[in-house]
Amino acid sequence: MSKTTIGFIPLRKNSKGILNKNKKKLLGRPLFTWVLTEALFSNLDKVFVFTDDEEIIDYVTLHFEWSSKVFCIKRIAENATDTSSTEDAILEFCDGLNFDFDTFCLLQATSPLTKRNDINNALEKLENNGLDAILSVVNTHRFTWSKDGESLNYDYKNRPRRQDFDGLLIENGAIYCTTKTALLKSKNRISGKIATIEMPDITMVEIDSETDWQVVEQLLISAYKSNKSNQRINYLVLDVDGVFTDGSVNYNKEGEFSKSFDMRDGMGLEILRENSVKVIVMTSENSKLVNQRMKKLNLVDVYLGIKDKYSCLENYCAERKISPKEIAYIGDDVNDLSNILRAGWSFCPSNATKPIKFHADIVLNNKSGQGAIREATEFIINYNLRFNDI
Repeated sequence: MSKTTIGFIPLRKNSKGILNKNKKKLLGRPLFTWVLTEALFSNLDKVFVFTDDEEIIDYVTLHFEWSSKVFCIKRIAENATDTSSTEDAILEFCDGLNFDFDTFCLLQATSPLTKRNDINNALEKLENNGLDAILSVVNTHRFTWSKDGESLNYDYKNRPRRQDFDGLLIENGAIYCTTKTALLKSKNRISGKIATIEMPDITMVEIDSETDWQVVEQLLISAYKSNKSNQRINYLVLDVDGVFTDGSVNYNKEGEFSKSFDMRDGMGLEILRENSVKVIVMTSENSKLVNQRMKKLNLVDVYLGIKDKYSCLENYCAERKISPKEIAYIGDDVNDLSNILRAGWSFCPSNATKPIKFHADIVLNNKSGQGAIREATEFIINYNLRFNDI
């Protein structure tokens, strides 16, 4: 009989170091969604978000409905205070679930650099080596000292070269896996026969302060930018408001009344599709006007009301087995930032917000709703010529 592995992400509504930390936007996405998305694309069978925050529950229910693996469970307020321990949350959750699992994996939202491969490595090592628990660590080559002035992990009289120094394994607080048997016995996230998995150096930082936040944000930006590579552009993903339109909307007493679209953009998209580039629309607004315009343009892959565009695009790529490196993305505001960073090519209109203009690969000469899309499509068609067979 196959074993059931579950992921567990505990979240509290209130936090002292950073106000509303779990919901604060990191590169345009709520902090907790970074590890949640990776967990959903890992080998975990189910992923539970355990929180006392109704806003988080509503967000997950609405914006992660594409995944059958995610579940939200309400955490009691008495067990979500500043003095509550993670073990308290674990045991409350497990008792409610009647320990109906074989492997338990604690994941921390404050470690947004955790990747699905890290989770899979932990599960595999736990399963294949007869262990009771696994925790994630980082190998640091820092030299440590005691308060009494004693060197702890090296001989200062014979200072080793970095390449000759094994370093020191430091717990990074990202992943803890344990078996049901060990958890029942110890009531602790790790116990019994314990081993480690190493994660990259950059995962050493946990977000507990504003400084940590800024460091992690820059680490994420650097990681995405360094992973870009030149491939043929096979997909174009577009935001709507501030890309197709100038960002303004007219209302009457019935609600949304009108938006303005540039006909040249529509022709550009038609030419682009004739050149074998698929067009996808992804917007946070759930607009009937937008839906009508997209139908007029004969666009099929239209996603309305998408707040977490990153996870939506991740799911799109996973279902079709495509790489973000073959995607071009056009956005204008911070909710596009994570996709701007990870797409193979990214564009923004000349009147986009400053953070987007700073990180986009190309800032277009035209404004939104005034030919920006057409300009981007012409770039893509010319760029793709280099991949044609001669």
